[in-house]
Amino acid sequence: MALIDRYRSSSELPSRIPVFPLRVAILLPRSEMPLNVFEPRYLAMVEDALVSHRIVGIIQPADVGALVESPSGKEVGMRRIGCAGRITTYQEMPDGRLRIALTGISRFSVLREDITEKPYRVVMPEYGEFACDFEQDETVEDVDRAELMRVLKAYLAMRKLDADWSAVARAPLEPLVNGLAAMSPFGPEEKQALLEARTLKDRASVLVALAEMAIAAGDSDSAGGTLQ
Repeated sequence: MALIDRYRSSSELPSRIPVFPLRVAILLPRSEMPLNVFEPRYLAMVEDALVSHRIVGIIQPADVGALVESPSGKEVGMRRIGCAGRITTYQEMPDGRLRIALTGISRFSVLREDITEKPYRVVMPEYGEFACDFEQDETVEDVDRAELMRVLKAYLAMRKLDADWSAVARAPLEPLVNGLAAMSPFGPEEKQALLEARTLKDRASVLVALAEMAIAAGDSDSAGGTLQ
């Protein structure tokens, strides 16, 4: 059963969810995020989620100046908007790590943080602002694929990156746009703008604008390689 069929409204999601604050990382509805979990607090979070609703939220820390990927403690602020996902794959590694994948369901705004004795953070989410995430995005037909590809090619060329253009040409637009948004090497503010873009068409427009600004600024910090 597809997640869009499993979760048809916010009433089918829990009223309290654990969150994984990750800098420069976004989860998007109907997209998959692989995670390599090794910190004790997040191992506990995953184990608890697996025996309950399997839902985990991904959200960026609010302190964009911090270089740490996931701030320790519970004092660092979090962004207002994150995305809830379901643990859809789970693998235990010999060294104690967990490899999981989250599939995005719906974005949420944080009503408040729940104070608990758990080593990880828990919030009360509000999904009403993103009721559209429980439906197919009809704006996919309005995405200018040719313009997106033109700017993407120019951006990757500037950064000395390559791509499998035949695969890109065949890819459905929603996973293509969301995949580019998630893997793009932009900063926290730009990633948050991509997350909060209302529709797929809006997200594609933000991607094009960010790439064009980077091209104009000559942002070519890259050692080269291939975009996966």
